[in-house]
Amino acid sequence: MGPFLLVGLGNPEPRYEATRHNIGFMAVDRLGDRIGVSLTQQKFHGRYASGTCQGQKLHLLEPLTYMNLSGKSVTAARSFFDVAAEHMIVVHDDLDLAPGTVRVKAGGGHGGHNGLRDIIAKTGLSDFVRVRLGIGRPEKGSVTDWVLNPFSKDELQVLDVQLADAADAIELILKDGVVVAQNRFNSK
Repeated sequence: MGPFLLVGLGNPEPRYEATRHNIGFMAVDRLGDRIGVSLTQQKFHGRYASGTCQGQKLHLLEPLTYMNLSGKSVTAARSFFDVAAEHMIVVHDDLDLAPGTVRVKAGGGHGGHNGLRDIIAKTGLSDFVRVRLGIGRPEKGSVTDWVLNPFSKDELQVLDVQLADAADAIELILKDGVVVAQNRFNSK
C-alpha cells in the first residue's frame, strides 16, 4: 500500500494563524503533535513533515500558497511522493456545518470552497477524501470577513474538542478506512 498525503488548508501569514479559514492547518498540526512530527520542512510551496500513523506512511502538508492557490502545493507533493487519489486526505473549513462539527467525505465537488476548487482544477482529481470542519456561517456580514477573522469566545470552547475529533477521524481513516470513519463521525 502506498503512502498517504494529509493536507491541511489555510493561509500562511501570522495574521491568519488563529482564523476560521486556518482550521485545516490547526487539525494537521494536532495530528502531527500526536505522532511526534512538526511541519518544519519547506518544500512543495508549503511546509511538510513525514511520519507514520496507524501503521501507514503519512506525509503532512500545509500549502503556503494561500488558500485559493492550494492546488499548486498539493500537486507538487502528490507527484513527488507518488500518492494515489484515494490516499489523499484534505482537511478544510466548512461554512455549511455548525462550529465543532467534523464530517468525513469521499469524493465530490468543491462546494464553493476555493481551496478545494483549486486542488480539483490543478490535480484533475475529485475523488480524494475530505475531513470537513464546521465553522458555521455569519449571521450578517461577508463570508470573507467571517472566515478571515478569529474564532469567537464561544467557538474557542468547542475548538479543542473539534481538533481532537478531526485527528481521531484521520487516524480512523488510516486504520480502518473512509467508510468506518464516515459511520462514526457523520452520524454525530
